[in-house]
Amino acid sequence: MTKSIAQALLDIKAVSLSPNDPFTWSSGIKSPIYCDNRITLGFPDVRTHIRDGLQALIETHFKDIEVISGTATAGIPHAAYVSEVMNLPMNYVRSKSKSHGKQNQIEGASSEGKNVVVIEDLISTGGSSITAVDALKAAGANVLGVVAIFTYGLKKADDQFARADIPFYTLSNYNELIEVARENGEISENDITTLVDWRDNLS
Repeated sequence: MTKSIAQALLDIKAVSLSPNDPFTWSSGIKSPIYCDNRITLGFPDVRTHIRDGLQALIETHFKDIEVISGTATAGIPHAAYVSEVMNLPMNYVRSKSKSHGKQNQIEGASSEGKNVVVIEDLISTGGSSITAVDALKAAGANVLGVVAIFTYGLKKADDQFARADIPFYTLSNYNELIEVARENGEISENDITTLVDWRDNLS
């Protein structure tokens, strides 16, 4: 699963590698990798593969799930696909409450007193996932854990999840993606060194 998802993300260019001409993240971080999993929505075969993979992660690790929750915005469609196939209620969590209307941060099915799993598209530092977890807990949910499509494998994310005492699982990861790109001849050994050093130094 990890290899096939990594291959799919590279094939549709949801993940791009540029070791010698780094991208700039919204945080200002210079990065040799850029992941935009919104692109997966345009490819039915890929998003179905992702849906099935996320369902498998949930059924393996979180058997007591009662509600699926997606992170706004990129986690929402994947949460909807999974909730439909699993026939479970769903909600989604904004990064902060709306400033108008009912000023909700969580929209959709109630998670009060329920076992909830959060679906995220990407885990970088883990901040957005933990924000969603905290909002759900404040609303009375019992958050079992987080599942995501991809992780950069940063130590900062591992530390954030450990502090929150929340387990997380992903369909693919940085190391697997680098290996698939190497097998495809898309990157050189020098590129691999650059990619690994970036991740380790950022951690």
